Amino acid sequence: MTISTGDRLPEATFIQLGAEGPQEVKLSEKLAGRKVALFAVPGAFTPTCHSAHVPSFVRVMDGLKDKGVDEVICVAVNDPFVMKAWGEATGATDAGITMLADADGAFTKAIGMDFTALPVGLVARSKRYAMLAEDGVVTVLNVEESPGECEISAGEALLAAI
Repeated sequence: MTISTGDRLPEATFIQLGAEGPQEVKLSEKLAGRKVALFAVPGAFTPTCHSAHVPSFVRVMDGLKDKGVDEVICVAVNDPFVMKAWGEATGATDAGITMLADADGAFTKAIGMDFTALPVGLVARSKRYAMLAEDGVVTVLNVEESPGECEISAGEALLAAI
């Protein structure tokens, strides 16, 4: 089943690389009583993700905070080491975006956002989307038709929808 507006996000455990090494991050703890913008990409360092999607959220961080967003989270089916390096390379970490690894794709599969594109080497990855969740319930959901597009899932589009 694909997640929809009005649905509660399922429990999930992500991995984040911290000062002590890889650590588990429970999604429910990030969402409880909070307004969270969560966006997902097909892969760290891939062209559209690197040059368009993450930079769009870096650009709108202040606007999202002004609209009451407590945290912005980027999710990818990658390992936490890659996510940390990518956050540093794009300026996402400095901007305050939380970079979380859905290493085995369990969250992505649970919300019905997984896909495979063998011709470009993407297997069991996440569709490109952006959502706003309030206390764990999806209130805005923008999903791209194609993984190479970044329009309705861009930071500016999510900011305008809030």
